[in-house]
Amino acid sequence: MAAKRKGEGDEESGVRHLGLLRAVGGALIFSLPMLMTMEMWELGVQLDRWRLLGLLAASFPLLLLLSREIGFEPTRDWREDVRDVLIAYGIGIVTSAAIMTLMAIVGNPGTANEIMGRIAIQTVPAALGAMLGRAQFSDARGEDPEKKEETFGGELLIMAAGALFLSFNLAPTEEMQLISFRMSAWHALASIPLSLIIMHAFVFAASFAGGTELSPETPWWSAFVRFTVSGYVVALAASFAVLFLFGQIDGMSFERALRVTVVLGFPAAIGAAAARLIL
Repeated sequence: MAAKRKGEGDEESGVRHLGLLRAVGGALIFSLPMLMTMEMWELGVQLDRWRLLGLLAASFPLLLLLSREIGFEPTRDWREDVRDVLIAYGIGIVTSAAIMTLMAIVGNPGTANEIMGRIAIQTVPAALGAMLGRAQFSDARGEDPEKKEETFGGELLIMAAGALFLSFNLAPTEEMQLISFRMSAWHALASIPLSLIIMHAFVFAASFAGGTELSPETPWWSAFVRFTVSGYVVALAASFAVLFLFGQIDGMSFERALRVTVVLGFPAAIGAAAARLIL
């Protein structure tokens, strides 16, 4: 009996260690593009501290729900989910600090305030990657015994994660502003149906690995409205939230801010669709 308990404890410990390794790998994959982007470094220094706190606070419920749906290790209740979110934040902080120190991004002559800001702004994408570690590094044969049945809410969460990944990468760049300035209202309107078509083709029509096949009884428009349109709305919401928290639409008119959101929503929508295939 004691031997059995010891074996179960060793197995549980092994699962936990594997989950942490996956979390670190996920954090690196998600955060490296942003860790090596100058605009993100400057945002960490220049951004108001209430925005940084808002970014961390806004990400907490998302990470909590992702832990419940597809976290880096199986959980049994919400207390374990909260624990895993805090671990994901810790991994994000340590990973960001280590990489930026290695690359001489933080350190002399930076002040403590600048260093903390640069690490804080990178913590959220790194924590998001850590939380998605189990999906990114599941069993090589595609067999994940802990994988839960897909739900509509879970699908929206996965699409939000994919949209946020590309939004975090692109929102700080000047190109989003430049493109929105060069575009006319007709260009912006045309990007909306194009985004929807690409999203739908990614998941339902192009036969990518991990894609979804519609049953003969399901009309195409049902899946289009339920998943594609809903996913695009999620991508737009994620784009607007990141632009707002990064201060990229401050002082803009409603029409101009909407245009920038639609511009960022195009890659965010593709990220949302791709996430349904990958995660």
